[in-house]
Amino acid sequence: MQWIGLLNAPPAGDWADALLAISLFAVDPIGLKGIIIRSAPGPVRDRLLANVRRLLPPSDSFRKLPPGVVDGRLLGGLDLAATLKTGRPVAERGLLAESHGGVILLPMAERISSGLAARLGAVLDRGEVVAERDGIAIREAASLGMVLLDEGATDEEHPPRALSERIGFSICLDGTPLGATTPSDVTADDLRAARAIYPLVATPDGLIEALCETSLALGIASLRAPLLALNAARAAAALAGRPTVSDEDAAAAARLILGHRATRLPSSNSEDQQPTEQKQDSGDVPPPPEGSETDETRQPDSKELADLLLAAAAAALPPGLLAGLALGKSVRQASSAGKAGVTRFSARRGAPIGARPGTLDGGARLALLDTLRAAAPWQRLRYREGGPQIMVRRQDFRVKRFRERSETTTIFVVDASGSSAMNRLAEAKGAVELLLAECYVRRDRVALISFRGRAAELLLPPTNSLVRARRSLAALPGGGGTPIAAALDAARALADAVLRRGGTPLLVLLTDGRANVARDGTGGRETAEADALAAARPVSLMRIASVLLDTSPRPQVQASRLAAALGARYVPLPSADAAALSRAVRSAQPAVGGRAA
Repeated sequence: MQWIGLLNAPPAGDWADALLAISLFAVDPIGLKGIIIRSAPGPVRDRLLANVRRLLPPSDSFRKLPPGVVDGRLLGGLDLAATLKTGRPVAERGLLAESHGGVILLPMAERISSGLAARLGAVLDRGEVVAERDGIAIREAASLGMVLLDEGATDEEHPPRALSERIGFSICLDGTPLGATTPSDVTADDLRAARAIYPLVATPDGLIEALCETSLALGIASLRAPLLALNAARAAAALAGRPTVSDEDAAAAARLILGHRATRLPSSNSEDQQPTEQKQDSGDVPPPPEGSETDETRQPDSKELADLLLAAAAAALPPGLLAGLALGKSVRQASSAGKAGVTRFSARRGAPIGARPGTLDGGARLALLDTLRAAAPWQRLRYREGGPQIMVRRQDFRVKRFRERSETTTIFVVDASGSSAMNRLAEAKGAVELLLAECYVRRDRVALISFRGRAAELLLPPTNSLVRARRSLAALPGGGGTPIAAALDAARALADAVLRRGGTPLLVLLTDGRANVARDGTGGRETAEADALAAARPVSLMRIASVLLDTSPRPQVQASRLAAALGARYVPLPSADAAALSRAVRSAQPAVGGRAA
């Protein structure tokens, strides 16, 4: 069978797959939606883009879309200059409507906002753009394809999923040598012929079911993936001049469309892997009747086709990705631990994200063009003889909006009492030092509160100095009682100060939870535990992301109750080292964005 030879052949190189992907995209830019090209700027990417421009028909526009484009220029809106000149509303078309039937080039796609990604995704889904003009929703056709340039420097930097899952192809050119960048052998005549027969290409029975089964086995939940793979298979058949999708076309589509979307490895089925000869020898399978199709002539059924497509898609996965999928890690899981702080809106500084109605108080900055755009439609009604040329009223004011990322301050509250000193004090010191080194890279801050005896002490105010932290940790003594209530009061006061400065606190409490010193400094375990729970409740009301690391040799009920009162994540560590404590704290850091948003 032709399938077997195809699967036994080595997979095509990155550049060969890239040329195949852009050729299929050129056949049907609107049906295949687009291409994501992950590569740093350089001659390799420039040569691929040159091939894309050459393969697209001359009638297709190729417009560059700035990542920070405003909604009015993107979707259309009011032409401010013409409106002020004529005294009546004059509409302008947006970039998407102007690019109808063409291709949009989006550089730095990993940096676009989620709002812009959602608007572009809606245009890809509906094939139209909706713009509001003078309070009326105007719909214009905007069917187009997109070329996204992903210039992310790390594995966590990718285009937003709301847009990337709608794009058909994803190409990675990292590591591709310049000498391997040969030009595409597809000519303009080939593409014209392919576009002519593309609407007439037939789909064989079982192909759609096989693509859906392959997507399900690879953990692809979206129905867009098999639909895009079907379009890619038909485009491959049209490019080869075939009236019906062949097994080779389907395998290429599965490799290019489904391979990079996989979130898990398919589970192996031992029953399906049994040799065919063994099944026939068992007597359960009767011999084929005379005159029936043999293995060399019959077409694969839906199950066989799904298995072959699955193997073709798995062949496109790089070895490192295969290892991650084998451990059950999703391709799309992006850790936010490498980002400092949480994203929030601001009226004074940060990345600009448009304007909103408002007043110029509290340090807000006037958005002049947006204010004029809001006032322009009303000038004819407001005009008075001898008055100003432009009348701007209070309701026209628009103020700028910014988005900034606040600084994270990790507050370590370390139990240095006698019971803790015998167990985990040395490991806690090591964990704080490991976390400080990571916080220094992210420009985060670290503070250290120690509690022992009858009170808590701020040993290290918020700082990103590695030298100061090491000195404070080296001088941290152990021994005495466990005043947890005093420690939580001190942590709450420090977290409140961080919040007032515009930062984001993260509370890390290392203790066994066995309080024996009350708030007033007197002894008594029952009173001390009641005071600790009472001190934890105000901290939980602040909605501070927090984690409690139980440093006792065995998990303690008191520590679990204290974590519940704090609203903190409880992590019992019966046997761990400094690195394990560090990993536990890092796993809690993404929760900062979720709680404070």
